[in-house]
Amino acid sequence: MKKVFLVFIALILAVPSISNAQDNDTRVITTALPFLRIAGDARSAGLGDMGVATSPDAWSQQWNPSKYAFGLREHKFGVAYTPYLGNLVNDIAIAQLVYANRINDNSAFAGSLRYFSLGSITLRQDQNDPGREESPNEFVLDGTYSLKLSEQFALAVTGRFLRSDLRIQGVDSDASAANSFGGVDISGYYQSEELALADFNGRWRGGFNISNIGPKVSYDEGGQENFIPTNLALGGGFDFILNDGFSKIGVTAEVNKLLVPTPPIREDGDDNNNGISREIISGQDDDVTFINGIFQSFGDAPGGFSEELREFTWALSAEYTYDDSFALRAGYFNEANDKGARKFLAMGAGFEFSSIGIDLSYLFSTSRVRSPLEGTLRFGLTFNFGDEYTEY
Repeated sequence: MKKVFLVFIALILAVPSISNAQDNDTRVITTALPFLRIAGDARSAGLGDMGVATSPDAWSQQWNPSKYAFGLREHKFGVAYTPYLGNLVNDIAIAQLVYANRINDNSAFAGSLRYFSLGSITLRQDQNDPGREESPNEFVLDGTYSLKLSEQFALAVTGRFLRSDLRIQGVDSDASAANSFGGVDISGYYQSEELALADFNGRWRGGFNISNIGPKVSYDEGGQENFIPTNLALGGGFDFILNDGFSKIGVTAEVNKLLVPTPPIREDGDDNNNGISREIISGQDDDVTFINGIFQSFGDAPGGFSEELREFTWALSAEYTYDDSFALRAGYFNEANDKGARKFLAMGAGFEFSSIGIDLSYLFSTSRVRSPLEGTLRFGLTFNFGDEYTEY
């Protein structure tokens, strides 16, 4: 793709807030590495970008790594690909690789790589300049250890390296890649025994994940520091296991909140003659450490408690599976209009044959602003092999 760099980056990073750019009352929370909030696999995408309390699979690394301790196969390997802004360009995409190994009945480890390519950009000084190619990108590399604390509950800890290489020397001579070894996740997953009910069996599921806990990053020496997308996810669900012995319907609900300070309301001018041209007139100062920012994020919205509630996103999903070989999925995701206005309906399907799985998903925007993933077919491929495990 051949585009002006600054316009291109603004488009990529401001996607969640484009719909509200004209509204002075919006306070969209922005962070570095925003692609970490995008579903990297087709199964979770087909369920409305959720995964903290869905049943375990190869893609649990992004959503709730503690689920790996409940995996039914010893080894899981997956590769996924998500085109981004596919209706405009053909070289922006998110790719993901993941591997998980259930070591024994009580523990597992896993690792993954997520890579966001922002395509190719040609920089020219003038029309006669042949130009220089640049390829901005972001990626994260992480590892997890998951341990069962009981037959029904597991915890996991994840460590993460993050790198965001967006700024280009040809545009900013002081530019550098933003790096951090500080991304940490703490997650838990509960899965009940199968319950015998009146006309069917069932199983409860629940999970949480506090993800991307880590220091702020900067793109140049002495420049502005940016929060990484520290996030709290909570979810629960129930599996209806039908009496035919083959069919199962899983329903799940999930809420998320960024643990990042809300941008305060500022006022232009220097009415107090103190040399400050943009004063905070409502809300707390956003120049805080990442630890303080986590706690501040629950009570700093200038609009009070009602605005804090609007900073929660929610999603609902349903998944029908037959004989663990075929699946149909649907999900809905909602975000408040003044916090990004992401609203979409997702649908997906999955097929598994001889330990090889294929997942597909498709997204339909229901917001007044079209999603950058609208009209995009996402897909993933998984391989399950090794010893089999039986839960309960």
